[in-house]
Amino acid sequence: MSGCNKLVDVGRRQFLRGGSMAAACAATAVVLPNQPAKAAQTARVEYPTNRLGNVSDLSDNEPLDVSYPDEDAPGVILKLGKKVEGGVGPDGDIVGFSTVCPHKGFPMNYDGDSRTLNCPGHYSVFDVEAGGQQTFGHATQNLPQYMLRVDDKGDIYAEGVDELLYGRLSNVL
Repeated sequence: MSGCNKLVDVGRRQFLRGGSMAAACAATAVVLPNQPAKAAQTARVEYPTNRLGNVSDLSDNEPLDVSYPDEDAPGVILKLGKKVEGGVGPDGDIVGFSTVCPHKGFPMNYDGDSRTLNCPGHYSVFDVEAGGQQTFGHATQNLPQYMLRVDDKGDIYAEGVDELLYGRLSNVL
């Protein structure tokens, strides 16, 4: 019996390296049908739609306390006065976030000067103008941002969250 002379002797490390590269390429090539590219990057979780307030309830750079998706999940809505990532409304400047730190669950405070939500427990800082991106501290995820919608009467509705809420095993009510 004659063997194939086209075989290449591949060591274990080379085999694993090639397999890892193939898996990484396959993972980056996944595209969700009928989804814009931005939506494919977020872990949007839909909750029942809740009315959180009205545009007339908001003042520039002043937090409006809300709860979403239920009474056990405190948050804020902010009108930032300039168009921002994830912003809605006529000026694209209204955003909403959970105010429970994703690191250890401390209640956070809004700092209007720096436009950040800050955790007093371990000093994590989240930039509300950049979609709740963590800029400092121990947290390992960005701040959960509400998926908001404003209707023609100015009512503000939340329809989902883009991160896991602290203390929940899943984002299912």
